[in-house]
Amino acid sequence: MADVKPVIVGVDDADDQDVLVRYAAHQAVLRGAPLHVAHAVQLPWPFGSAAEREPDEGSVAERGAAVLDRFESVARSAFPGLTVAGELPFGDPAGTLVERSAEAVLVVLGHRGGGGFPRLALGSVSLQVATHARCPVLVTRPGKPVGFASGHIVVGADLVHYSSEVMEFAMAEADRRAAHLQVVHAMHRPALLPGTAGITTAVSDIRAVEDSARHFLEEQIAELCGRYPGVPVELRIDWVRPATALAELSEEADLVVVGSRGRTGLRRLLLGSVSSEVLHTAHCPVAVVPTAAEA
Repeated sequence: MADVKPVIVGVDDADDQDVLVRYAAHQAVLRGAPLHVAHAVQLPWPFGSAAEREPDEGSVAERGAAVLDRFESVARSAFPGLTVAGELPFGDPAGTLVERSAEAVLVVLGHRGGGGFPRLALGSVSLQVATHARCPVLVTRPGKPVGFASGHIVVGADLVHYSSEVMEFAMAEADRRAAHLQVVHAMHRPALLPGTAGITTAVSDIRAVEDSARHFLEEQIAELCGRYPGVPVELRIDWVRPATALAELSEEADLVVVGSRGRTGLRRLLLGSVSSEVLHTAHCPVAVVPTAAEA
């Protein structure tokens, strides 16, 4: 187990994190990986008032260690055979998780941040980690119990920024969960031109675009099905906003998988607009998968 990369879950000092830890522990069990419970600690600013400086490094570390002990116990109680360890890094919560992601198989976060991590709205810690992490990041969402299981996973397929890593992750996840995989490619419908001839041309163009997308994706799916023969796969092509389609389908899904679109340079500073919106609006957990660096 020592040579297997861990699943890392970022926790906050709050009772409602128990569910998150159990969910992350289950992800570790599915992968045959150890679970690391991480609680980042930020020391008080040294030049503040006396009241602000009162907690010393020792007392802060002791409180952090108590948080880790509590949640490590939660994980071990839920899965007695699971290898569980604690991490108590000092520093910026998002930065420490991004750094640790290089040595993890998965990072799991609550939708409102976490990980020593202040209870801020999505867009802070969770969004930063999803944007910059070196491994997939799984963010839970409100709307249904995280233990809900329909046996249905949805993956967004973007042809402009197609990522084999995203499709591979989704297929592997469906395989380990014995779930059905729905591959969704959504596109904006082009405006029809005025006049009968214009409408005929536009409809013909729409069909050509759809046929081309379907052919490409069927080829990618066929290649993956050769490696994951037990996964039932459905391809769905919709003429609707991609984020809207994925959010609607998330109501009946266990997981939605999207890509980060972060590759190198400035691209790694931004999360794709669709992925960002899905993180904010999905009704189930969302996995954000980084793509390979460009040559």
